[in-house]
Amino acid sequence: MLAHPAVRALIDRHGKGAVTDALRDAVARARDGAHAADEASIVEAAGASLSHDRRGTLVSAINATGVVLHTNLGRAPLGREARESILVAGSGYSSLELDLSTGERGSRHVHASARLRRITGADDALVANNAAAALLLALSALARTSAVIVSRGELVEIGGAFRIPDIVATGGARLVEVGTTNRTRIDDYRRALESEERAILLKVHRSNFAIVGFTEEASIEELVALGRSRDARVVYDLGSGLLVPGASIGLPDEPDVPSAIRAGADVVVFSGDKLLGGPQAGLAVGRGEAISAMRKHPLMRAVRGGKLVLAALDATLGAYERGAALSLPTLSALSISREAVRARAARLRELLEVGEIVDTVARVGAGAQPMATLPSCAVRLAVPDVDGLAARLRAGTPAVVGRIEGGALLLDLRAVDDETLPTLAERVSEALAPGPAHG
Repeated sequence: MLAHPAVRALIDRHGKGAVTDALRDAVARARDGAHAADEASIVEAAGASLSHDRRGTLVSAINATGVVLHTNLGRAPLGREARESILVAGSGYSSLELDLSTGERGSRHVHASARLRRITGADDALVANNAAAALLLALSALARTSAVIVSRGELVEIGGAFRIPDIVATGGARLVEVGTTNRTRIDDYRRALESEERAILLKVHRSNFAIVGFTEEASIEELVALGRSRDARVVYDLGSGLLVPGASIGLPDEPDVPSAIRAGADVVVFSGDKLLGGPQAGLAVGRGEAISAMRKHPLMRAVRGGKLVLAALDATLGAYERGAALSLPTLSALSISREAVRARAARLRELLEVGEIVDTVARVGAGAQPMATLPSCAVRLAVPDVDGLAARLRAGTPAVVGRIEGGALLLDLRAVDDETLPTLAERVSEALAPGPAHG
C-alpha cells in the first residue's frame, strides 16, 4: 500500500508514520465493513482521515449557541489588542523576566499587576493559570494546618468535578462547615471561630447555581468585620471576575471585584476568562502581606501564568483603564440590545436567503449568573436532517456551533459579531448545499 502512487503523495504531505497509521485504520474499518475493501477505497478513506487530522483538534469556531461564555468553546473571546499582544509576545523574545531599566533579572509578576491594583483598588495582585489554582495557592499559603470556615450553602462544585472541599483539603487545611444549605448567619461563623486557634473565613460566590426561597447568607462586609475582631483572614472566591458594576452589562445582582476589595477582603480570587473578558487565568488581589505570602509560596511557580497569558491579560485590562471595557467581545455580547441582535439576524437571513428570524433567550454561561436571561434573536433553519446539518457545520473550518430546538437548528446571533456574519453565512450555505431544499 505504501508504494501506491496516491499514497506516496500522501506521504509527501503528511509524513510516512501518519500515513502508515491511517492505512492500518482504513484496512481495519474495511474488514469491519465500514467501507469497500478495494485498494482505491482504502486509500481514499486514509486520505480523508489524514485531511481531518491535519485540521487539528483545536480549531476556530463560531458560537451561535446563544451561550455567551460557552465553556466548551473556550469561554471569553479576546479583544483585538489582546490578540495583537499575544502575537508580539509569542513572535520572539520579550522582557518577561528582565528589568529593562537596570538590565538585571526582573519578575514576571509585575506584568498586569499594576493595572489590577489600579482597577480593583487592591494593595497587590498576582496571576495564576486559573481560578482553582489561585484559590489553592491562597489556601496553601494562608491556611495550611488551619481551619477554613465556610457555609454549607457555598460548598460548590465547579466544572470538571472540582469541589471546594477537595481544594481545601489539597491546600493542607481543615474544612469546617457552618450553617445549613439555605441559611447561614454571621453567628454561625462566630461560634466556629471560638473553638479554633487559627482559621480562615472563606466565602464562595455561588456563580453556577442559585438557592431561592427561605435563604440567608452572611455578607462579605459582615465576614470582614468578624475577621478583624478575631484576627482571621477573609478569602473571597468570587469566581466570575466582574470588574465593572453589574448593572452596566445588565447583570445587577452580580458582585464585582472592586466592591469586594472596598469591603475589606484580604484576598479575592477570580477567573480571567469569564465576565472579565480576558484569557484563561486565575487572579488574586488583596492586602499586600497576604498576596506576598502567596507569591513566595513554592506552589506559585507551578501555577504561575505564562507570557502569552500575561500579554493578553495586560492588554485586556488596558481597555478597563481607558473606560472601554464594553468594547471587549464578551461585555459587548452581554450588553448589546435585542434590537441590535435582531439586525444581525436580519443580515444573516438576507445573506442566506433561507430560514426565519425568531426571538430567543440567550444565557451568560461559564457558571456565571445561572438565573439571568438575555433577550436574543436567531435564524431558524428547519431542515429534514437537522442533526446532519449541525454535524456538517461542526466539521468545517471555522466550526459553526448552534443549538437544536424544536426540531430545527437555531443560529443565535448574540455572540456573533458583525464582522463574522459573512463567514457564518458562507459556512451555512456550504452545509446546506448537499441536502434537499430547506425552509
